[in-house]
Amino acid sequence: MSLFALLGALEQGLVYGIMVLGVYLTFRILDFPDLTVDGSLPLGAAVSAVCITQGMPPVLSLLAAMAAGFLAGMVTGLLNTKLGILHLLASILTMTALYSVNIRIMGGPNVSLLGVDTVLDPLMRAGLPGYYASPLLFAAVAAVVVLALIWFLYTEMGQAMLATGDNRQMITSQGVDTHKVIIFGVGLSNALVALAGGLIAQNQGAADVNMGVGTIVAGLASVIVGETVFGNRSLPRAIVAAVVGSVIYRVAIALALGLKVGSFSFTPSDLNLITALLVVAALTAPRLKKRFGKC
Repeated sequence: MSLFALLGALEQGLVYGIMVLGVYLTFRILDFPDLTVDGSLPLGAAVSAVCITQGMPPVLSLLAAMAAGFLAGMVTGLLNTKLGILHLLASILTMTALYSVNIRIMGGPNVSLLGVDTVLDPLMRAGLPGYYASPLLFAAVAAVVVLALIWFLYTEMGQAMLATGDNRQMITSQGVDTHKVIIFGVGLSNALVALAGGLIAQNQGAADVNMGVGTIVAGLASVIVGETVFGNRSLPRAIVAAVVGSVIYRVAIALALGLKVGSFSFTPSDLNLITALLVVAALTAPRLKKRFGKC
């Protein structure tokens, strides 16, 4: 793998790592299978891109993207808690609706950011090459999000989220309104996903309505890979593992796409197949290690 390919995989791993943290929040903390993320990632990209083209500073556009993502997550939470719709179905309904919402926001299927400033431009104007600026910026943002999430999960609200995911009946008996916890937790998760979407759009120079396809699969694969490789014995370790898993996942995909065995080689259309193989390998690795360790 060339240096540029490695930097590209690292860049993708870090920015999508922010999305993975959102997936981790719902699936591991709240025990809430949420497919809204396939719609909230392009939602964040759409809101950020449109705000920038309307003259809003790029950093503030990311805050607007997070707010939009939070609202999308709240809708899923409300459908589940207040209307009694199964969490999986509630998230599918929101995701489906967001496809139309995103087109409405952008006024079409995509928005270009060519010729306008993004969060990366100040770094490049300072003399930093683009292939270094992106990984450094995304690493800094991911580190801030990781630290903020660790801090939050040790607060009273964070502990309520952990307890809700672990034993909802027990925490309800303690007087905690689990409906509010779920609505806020799913909203926060999608706010992080939308933040990642805004950063991706600014990095790629465009927002597209289909850029969220497969987001949930990539997120789950990264969480599983991170837990398998890095472990999850403590809360901070598990959160860091989610980002590490995202980087490993992207590097593994880059290696697989560059693999050639005789006349056979993977192509970008094989991405879903590679993802499935990575998840299977991550899920079976602990069992195989335990089995062969006894031999």
